[in-house]
Amino acid sequence: MPAPAFPSPPQPVSAETRLAYVLRHFRLAYENVPDISIGYAGTQPQLEIAEGAGEFFSQTNPYPAAPNRREWLGQSVPFFFDAEPWKPLLELLPSGQSRINADIISGAFYLLSGWQEYYSEERDQHGRFPYSASVQHTYGFVTLPVVNYYFDVLKTAVEHILGHSLKPCTWLNGAKWAAFITHDIDNLYSAWKAPAKAAFQRRDWPSLARQLWQHFTEKDAWDNLEEVQQTVASYGAKSTFFFLPEHRKAANGTPNADYKLRKVWQKAVAAIGNSETGLHASIGTDKLHLQLKSEGDLLQQFKKGDKDFGIRFHYLGWEPRITPTLLSLHGYSYDSTLGFAEHFGFRNSYCLPFYPFNFSASPFTVNPPQVTIQLLHNAPVSFTLGPRNSIQTSTFLEIPLNVMDATLHHPRYLQLEPKEILPALTPMFQEIERFGGVCTVLWHNENFDPANENTGPRQFAEIMEYLRSRAVAFVNGTDIVGEITKQRSTAS
Repeated sequence: MPAPAFPSPPQPVSAETRLAYVLRHFRLAYENVPDISIGYAGTQPQLEIAEGAGEFFSQTNPYPAAPNRREWLGQSVPFFFDAEPWKPLLELLPSGQSRINADIISGAFYLLSGWQEYYSEERDQHGRFPYSASVQHTYGFVTLPVVNYYFDVLKTAVEHILGHSLKPCTWLNGAKWAAFITHDIDNLYSAWKAPAKAAFQRRDWPSLARQLWQHFTEKDAWDNLEEVQQTVASYGAKSTFFFLPEHRKAANGTPNADYKLRKVWQKAVAAIGNSETGLHASIGTDKLHLQLKSEGDLLQQFKKGDKDFGIRFHYLGWEPRITPTLLSLHGYSYDSTLGFAEHFGFRNSYCLPFYPFNFSASPFTVNPPQVTIQLLHNAPVSFTLGPRNSIQTSTFLEIPLNVMDATLHHPRYLQLEPKEILPALTPMFQEIERFGGVCTVLWHNENFDPANENTGPRQFAEIMEYLRSRAVAFVNGTDIVGEITKQRSTAS
């Protein structure tokens, strides 16, 4: 499926814009970052970054040259825009200055902004940018939060200048990292269908009769929201339920919900208690303004006028040329769609929430006294990392999706054996913990059915037990937005 046309002619992204966007997120990752000038050569900043992007961000190529690998924190980390790989990555100068000999600003911007999927024409059968077309797949780093490694290099350089350490921001009750446990409610009444179909195909009439009898006389195994909420609560955790308002199939035949939200809402909210609820927007709404508005209005009506809720698109639909503008337009506080369906890890190579770059919006505003800039190609650019800087990006917070149950065993995806799941995920969890990030888990309610032995209750329990054993803070989307907003008030 081809990508939609650009909503407006693509505009070059200047060095000042890239610098401002990246440094804003650096300030959100660490506590109380003092004023310090950071920039490219020529303006004599305290921290000099080697410029390596050249003309790349004035063009529309989705992919830069292959990255160089450098060692940092015991990992082989890919560095894009690394024009002088023979030089040491970081030079701590005796004059109280530092130099980073790879363009980590351009590299961080490239990954965090989603530049590759904005300019790529590659889309899968569901209209999504495919993992197979990504630099994460090409160079094998989908489970490495590369931007966080870049930020650690930057932090080390800043600490040398300051003479003291910077601390990562913490989560609720001072926890070093957080976990966001979510459930997309696609189906409530369809647990009987697959076994009934299988019985019919093998002409097992007694089994078929039993399935039909249970369907008409007993509660469906997927009508289990209370059990889901209680299971998650038993770990001291919170659930966030994303409800799907559309029950009709999409135009291409892809199913939406097997229930009508109007009919089940009161029963559902009684089952989940005070758990957080959000919108699971239907197929195609990542590109359709009026349909997205209609579904958001419906959920707001059910929530008695409450407008402050998050969203995740069904089938992880996301069109980078359209969706960020729609989400900002409709005022969502957060989205949690950005993960690859095909592989767990980091779609934007970052393990913290971030404000998506909006290529269609006015890219930034800054307080003029804090900036030294010349808008000539390859001219010196510097930016003062001060408290008054304000960067205009998307208005909603992106809470990246790290692992989805379907990814782990779906026949088109990883096909992991049950015993392989936790060992496969553990290195990713360790990376999130290392950098104080948020681990977002999507486990559909239907996979709490004991009949699922591949991505079912047992595998979910193993993940939750691991997270709890690592002293994670279990949070919901509202908690995350509140923590980031609090940090933002001191970082802007």
